[in-house]
Amino acid sequence: MPDEPAPQRPAIPAPRTPPDNLIGSGGDPRARRDGLGWVTRAVFGDPRLRLTVDAPGAAGDPAAVRYAVVPSLDDARFLLPLASRRVTAASLLAYNALRPARVRASRAAVGLLARAGALGLTRSPVLSVRAPDGVPTLAGELAALLGAPRLHAAIGVRPPDPHHKPTLQLFDDHGRPRGYAKIGWNDGTRAMVRAEVATLGELASRTGRIGDMPAVPRLMHHVHTADREIAIIEPMPRRVRRIRRPATPRTAAMLAVARHGGSPGTPVPFGESTFLRSWRRRAAGAAAATTGGAIIDAAIDALVARDGALPVEFGHWHGDWVPWNMARHHGTLLVWDWENHTDDAPIGFDLAHQAFQTALSTRGRPAGRCADAVDDAVRTHGPALGLDDGRQRFVADAYLVELWLRTYELSGGGTGWNAKLHPALLDVLAARLPVEGHVQAP
Repeated sequence: MPDEPAPQRPAIPAPRTPPDNLIGSGGDPRARRDGLGWVTRAVFGDPRLRLTVDAPGAAGDPAAVRYAVVPSLDDARFLLPLASRRVTAASLLAYNALRPARVRASRAAVGLLARAGALGLTRSPVLSVRAPDGVPTLAGELAALLGAPRLHAAIGVRPPDPHHKPTLQLFDDHGRPRGYAKIGWNDGTRAMVRAEVATLGELASRTGRIGDMPAVPRLMHHVHTADREIAIIEPMPRRVRRIRRPATPRTAAMLAVARHGGSPGTPVPFGESTFLRSWRRRAAGAAAATTGGAIIDAAIDALVARDGALPVEFGHWHGDWVPWNMARHHGTLLVWDWENHTDDAPIGFDLAHQAFQTALSTRGRPAGRCADAVDDAVRTHGPALGLDDGRQRFVADAYLVELWLRTYELSGGGTGWNAKLHPALLDVLAARLPVEGHVQAP
């Protein structure tokens, strides 16, 4: 990417959280407290925009940009652009090969309805967005950046969460994918977007792929406003496919990322590492704000007492290495979502993260069982990363400390703690390390 500063765009008002007594129904969805309310506040935050939700089959404002709310207003998962049959079908069918079989089948069926002009059979409510003359929409600004007359956004809807970022999949009038726009809307997500921008820029500066380094998408634009960070990332290749055997870690690629395609780093005793000093700073901030910070500080002390002299190889980690952030394309591994990347972490954290998050997100296991999955993964696959028994134990316990620190740092982003991880991770660490002063929840 070019070295000059990111282009400055006109400021867009920040998403506003409504008072507790406002729960929109068929009116302006920005007054809702659910995922639909959160996403519409983030994407259509300018109060001059007029948003309404029309009942299924109602005649909408012909001058408005319209989205089908799928599958329903109270269980919204997707805002489907209704600009044309071609655009609506494309937003359902693009990259369908990446999705699980059941989701792929349902999207294909609805996509065929859209292509045939029969999407009304789904009876979805319709969100209409009306922009007065002279008031820009986000899609309009992004179209200007990408040199397109118009762009149409397919928007996923997720529950409100401090680390969720609205992502817009952008299509032109012909239904061709033109990119993805990620919106950082609070302190935490803005920092994540900036981190991904920096990482993609740094990786792009390297000439060609080295060894087992995965391919990464290209950053197209970075938009900085008074209250938002927006990264526009190129669309994936059209013929990407799901990775085979998603539960099997790609350890060669993990190791290539950790070393940035280079040689092994020189091991450093954990107790003398810059990584530990960074941990201490982060834990001190947490200790000043919550009792959990003091407990995590004690867990770090226990790790230093046990493993302070252990030589550890440090390097880069992707930070969210999970099967749903990767695909295959003509024999090449493609990895995206680099917003949690850092360049100073124990080698093996990506392996631990895949095991924990897969158990948590796809199997619904509690934190303790997820930690067991980490132990199994580092024991089975750790040797391929150069981890012997002692380093396997260190990586597993250190990853859980890192995960709690990340959870704490995200908790200040707007919606509080992730209940799946806090205080459960403190209990897990207390069972694995001699953490003084922690009483496990009954």
